[in-house]
Amino acid sequence: MADSVNTWLPWEDPRAFLGGLPERVEATYYGGGELPAEADQVEFYVPSYMGSSQVVEAIREMPNLKVVQTQTAGFENVLPHLPDGVTLCNARGVHDASTAELAVGLILASYRRIPTAVTNQQQGIWPAEAGIDDSLADRTVLILGYGSIGEALERRLAGFECEIIRVARRPRDGVHPIAELPELLPRADVVVLLTPATAETKGLVDAEFLGRMKDGALLVNVARGVVVNTDDLVAALNTQRIRAALDVTDPEPLPEGHPLWSAPNVLIIPHRGGASTAFPPRVARLVKAQLDRYVNNEPLINVVAGPPR
Repeated sequence: MADSVNTWLPWEDPRAFLGGLPERVEATYYGGGELPAEADQVEFYVPSYMGSSQVVEAIREMPNLKVVQTQTAGFENVLPHLPDGVTLCNARGVHDASTAELAVGLILASYRRIPTAVTNQQQGIWPAEAGIDDSLADRTVLILGYGSIGEALERRLAGFECEIIRVARRPRDGVHPIAELPELLPRADVVVLLTPATAETKGLVDAEFLGRMKDGALLVNVARGVVVNTDDLVAALNTQRIRAALDVTDPEPLPEGHPLWSAPNVLIIPHRGGASTAFPPRVARLVKAQLDRYVNNEPLINVVAGPPR
């Protein structure tokens, strides 16, 4: 490794954002647009959060690149551009708090009819018959894709007096394998999607999946839009048999006039799961720790592709 390590970071003042830089680290700001002249020197690259495709495609212009550290847990958009020999690390753990909080918020907003209340407030309406809201208490919540965010979600649900069903790709103590979904779905009042976007999970939530959900069940997607077959979801919502609360959609952004906008019993948030005040300090700690590890020849964490370093 050279005496100094050239890094490209997406913060205009990376030293201030990270609370200091390790010795021997030289940081260049890059958040998109024209590439800085030192593209052939950069070793460690952090693409901007939720940036354009350009910030990922720029990887191909970095012949000396050794490490890409994403700010997202998902990394499927980076893999097609990752050269051989480059290590890819994701941001596992960084979004646990933000995403888990939003999942709880979506459940409560749907159950307690908050969108309807907002509309009524805007129109100055106090309904004569308010009816009875659903409660999260005594409900069964199925967490599909039970990893670090799922664990964070379960901790936040602990005080709501609900039952948790944990599902992951592989079984482990207290966690069901995804193969058992057909038997588990009819038990769940709420299904929270936290799966990564992979070839196996694309379109996982289809007409058959939705058909197995119990009447009145709520589907919460804080994973990736492609995990759900949108046409099948729209059809299921139009029967008014199930409900949905979505942080992500397919396509995304959701175009004006798309039938999902006007489907009944759906709450849509424009992909804000990780975007909260909890995000900056956590991503700063991760990136600084990774830089420390890299310059000191220590193993990196969260390696998801490429050679370990």
